[in-house]
Formats: sequence, C-alpha cells, structure tokens
Amino acid sequence: MTLASVLAGFHFIRPWWLLLLLPALLLWWAERRSADSTNRWQKVIDPALLKHLVTGGEARRRVRPGDVALLGWILGIVALAGPTWREVPSPFAAAARPAMILLKLSPTMLATDLAPTRLDRARQKLDDILKSRAGAPTGLIAYSGTAHLVLPPTVDGDVVLTMAKALSPEIMPREGDALADAVAQADAVLGEARLGGSILVLADAVAPDQVGALAKPAVPVTILGLTAPNIAADAGLADAAKTLGASLIPTSIDDTDVAAITRRLAAGAAPALGNGEGARWEEAGYWLVPLIALIVLLWFRRGWVLA
Repeated sequence: MTLASVLAGFHFIRPWWLLLLLPALLLWWAERRSADSTNRWQKVIDPALLKHLVTGGEARRRVRPGDVALLGWILGIVALAGPTWREVPSPFAAAARPAMILLKLSPTMLATDLAPTRLDRARQKLDDILKSRAGAPTGLIAYSGTAHLVLPPTVDGDVVLTMAKALSPEIMPREGDALADAVAQADAVLGEARLGGSILVLADAVAPDQVGALAKPAVPVTILGLTAPNIAADAGLADAAKTLGASLIPTSIDDTDVAAITRRLAAGAAPALGNGEGARWEEAGYWLVPLIALIVLLWFRRGWVLA
C-alpha cells in the first residue's frame, strides 16, 4: 500500500466525535488564563512596570499538566472518531461466485453434428464446468418456447448434472426460443441472492425475435455456442452476445472452452451491498491507545498535577 493510496482513503468513520475538540480547546484556554496570575494585575498595574514585578516568567512558558491533558484529550477524540484508510474485504470476496446455467432444450439440440448430440455435448461440457467449479453455487434454468427454473444456485454439482441429464425437448411444454425470459429469470434469481455471479447460456442458436427482446442483466453473461467447428455459427448467437455484452465461446474438441468459461464465471459480478450497508473500513484508532496510556501515566508522577 503506497502513501498516496493511504492518503486518498484516509477518513474518519465517526467524524462527529471531532466536535469535542472545540470544548477541549476552550477548557484548555480557560485553564491557562485562570492559572496566569498576571492577568489579575494587568488591569491595575502598568504593563511596563508589571513585567519587572513578576518573577518566574520563564517557568510559566514550560509544558504544563493542562497542555498534556489537552494532548491526551485530542488523541482520545481522534481515536473515538475512528481514523481509517483501509477497507475491510467483503466476507464474500473470497467466495466462489454463483452461476446460473441456461440450457436450451429445443429439437435442434438433438442434431448430431456434435456427437452424440448437441444436447449431450452440452451436458458433457456442463459436467466439466461443474468439476472445475467444485464448491461454487450453480443453478439451472431450462428453456425452449418457455423458461423454467429447475434449480436455484446450489453447491451440489451432482444434483445440477443429474437434473440436466433428466431434461429433454420432449418434456418442454412448448417449442421455440425464450432466451430473453430465461436471462431475465436468471438475473432475478441472482439478484435476490445478492451474491453477484454470472450467467452461462448453453445454446446452438438464438431466434431473431429474441435478440430484440433481450435485456442486459446486472451480471456478466457467457454463451457457449453448441455447433460443430466445421459448421458456421448461428448469426443469432453473435447478435445476442453483442446485445448482452457477453463473451461468445465456440465449442472445442478439448477443454479450451471449459477453461475459458471457468475463468469468466470465476470473475463474475461481486456481491451487492444490502439495504443500509456500505463499505466496511478497518479502524486504526487503537494505535493511539499506547500514547494515551503514556500520557495517563504522567498523572502518577509525584507533584505533576501541582506543577
């Protein structure tokens, strides 16, 4: 941490405590005036003569108990005000980001250009992704002509994979493409959890009417295009990726696509702050406690208070 970053982030957590500095200064000033015996004679003796009648002028200019008390008071007030320059990391900062998987279940997903089928290849890739994200919350949404929440984010990857294997185009109530509804539903699920995360779409194509209906979610989106390398990717996938600000990753024969997706999901949106919750800062006022303790020890010195 550089000096510039420390100075840029320095502030007080409870700055209203600094208002106590005003009565502290007023009391110190009043004590100094009451302890100065010459103030009582200045009204009746000429100042030119008074300075020759007063002894101990040099002694009055030394550090007095009131001065030390003022220093201790100032340090105590500053400590209570909560000086800080370092933000406390969020308890969720190191946690794995959740992800919502959007699995398309239209009849086109049964094409065999990706052996054995596009849907089976999607399940295989999902299996690899879940293994690479072991312990990270993952949810599942199935969509075709309609979108349906299958699982909210769960750390049990085996359950997610089991549910994905049980899904097929035959069980969907209507054929078609409801990607826009699926994205909106995934965004809502992640938004309610307030843990950030991202969305992963496993699809072979996107209908033109869906591109215009898409709304960019609050979390990043990644699309895995499920088409064979020797077949031109669906133009709707590229259009949808542009609309969503998503990364479009083609399916690869190795784990290159899985590695890219894993990196994207790991860098998902950060957790959102709750209502009334702000950034948390680490207090540094306790560093002043030893100095305050040393000042208090002076009051145990014989004759100090009467000095």
